[in-house]
Amino acid sequence: MHELMYGIDSWLIAAALLAGMLLALELGYRIGARRQRQGNADVKEHVNGLQSAVLGILALLLGFTFSLSLQRFDDRSQAVVAEANAIGTAVLRTQLLPAALRDETRALLRSYVDLRVRASEVTLDERAALQALRGEAEALQARLWARAREAVAGDTVSYAPIMFAESVNTMLDSYSLRESALDRHVPELVLWLMHLTFLMAGGIVGFAAGFAGHRPSLVSLIMVALIVVLVFIILDLDRPRRGLVRVDHGSLVSLQAQMQRP
Repeated sequence: MHELMYGIDSWLIAAALLAGMLLALELGYRIGARRQRQGNADVKEHVNGLQSAVLGILALLLGFTFSLSLQRFDDRSQAVVAEANAIGTAVLRTQLLPAALRDETRALLRSYVDLRVRASEVTLDERAALQALRGEAEALQARLWARAREAVAGDTVSYAPIMFAESVNTMLDSYSLRESALDRHVPELVLWLMHLTFLMAGGIVGFAAGFAGHRPSLVSLIMVALIVVLVFIILDLDRPRRGLVRVDHGSLVSLQAQMQRP
């Protein structure tokens, strides 16, 4: 399913939200100022109660969405480390293979690590490049699995080839987990609901200020700015390989450097 908001730059969404909230604040103020004369103490108390309720819902949504996006980011970070560890284990276990297979298998693993590092540097917007890299990775995986099967078939007595086959299997699983982690993010419905709540909150805060006979305070404007900054961070965390906050691929790069040593 295509998601509209996921393809838009985080800066544009944050800027649109800021403009929308300022507009909602101003419209709410003007409507509240017009109705000021019609209100009494009970009505003002009711408006203040509604304002508190909407701001409470806003805080709940912000906390929930931030937690969700942070969890997705953490999952992607752990997936990189898990894949690097799985590949590293497979590299170590090539020492258990017969000499005829060992050098070729290590060369395949070296190419595979190089490929995974290159894939880490490609943004998700470059779909053609990503698809090509995934195709190359799967081709190398098939060749590595064929070498594992060959090693097991050639030595039915020792457990060493089976250990290598298990490490290759774990490596393939870690690849799938990492790729699926890239596709998981905050559902767009939650983001739309969050933005709608922010606009409503801006309107109600402005209405309450106008109803009380004054323009929205500096504190209200600071609240709007903080909300926009938090939304930007949420979107940035939720979008892998673009934006300011990115997953550290240092574990894969370190493994690549180790394998290039003679």
